[in-house]
Amino acid sequence: MDFSILTNYFDLYLRGFWGTLLSSVLALIGSFVIGTVIAVFRITTIKALRWFGMGYVEFIRNIPLLLVVCIFYYGPSAIGFTLDGFKAGTIGLAVYTSAFIAEAIRAGIMAVPKGQMEASRSSGLSYVQAMVHIILPQAIKLVIPPLGNQFINLIKNSSVLTLVAGFDLMYFADSISTETYRTFDTYIFVAVFYLVLTVPLSYGVRVWERRLQSKY
Repeated sequence: MDFSILTNYFDLYLRGFWGTLLSSVLALIGSFVIGTVIAVFRITTIKALRWFGMGYVEFIRNIPLLLVVCIFYYGPSAIGFTLDGFKAGTIGLAVYTSAFIAEAIRAGIMAVPKGQMEASRSSGLSYVQAMVHIILPQAIKLVIPPLGNQFINLIKNSSVLTLVAGFDLMYFADSISTETYRTFDTYIFVAVFYLVLTVPLSYGVRVWERRLQSKY
């Protein structure tokens, strides 16, 4: 393996690494917020919101991630403005992942005993207050492993940004590979950079899960 590729093009690898990291963090936050809202919609007694949540999840989960990204990359131009590859890719990644997070959180909410909501409402809390302060904290604790898996998948899926010039790791790796003609070596180093992102996250999720279990 030619380590000179890593040393000679380390600045490009680093730019791609930070691009992937920033996109992943933004998409992670966005997908968690959107997914939580959709999960609540999925179990609400308001029929319109429940149908919207179900339609959102079924539509997003059953189309390719690349198509979601392309919708945000090419779609805005139809109404008079454009998004660059980084923004479109990050938004598409957040929207796509949110559908899977919504289902994970919904499963957690359904696992919380119904008496919790009834007791919260009888003590004077509104539905929203009970959901935010009582139900969701318990639900999220129950589904930390699947949430962690979705966040790791999100980081790996961020490679889709290269197809819309999102300046991520794969985008710069393509440039390096084209210039050096050393495809295998180039992408092996990319894999190492991805591991730098995913392995600590995987470990952190396991530690967080153990701490929450010991706390409760």
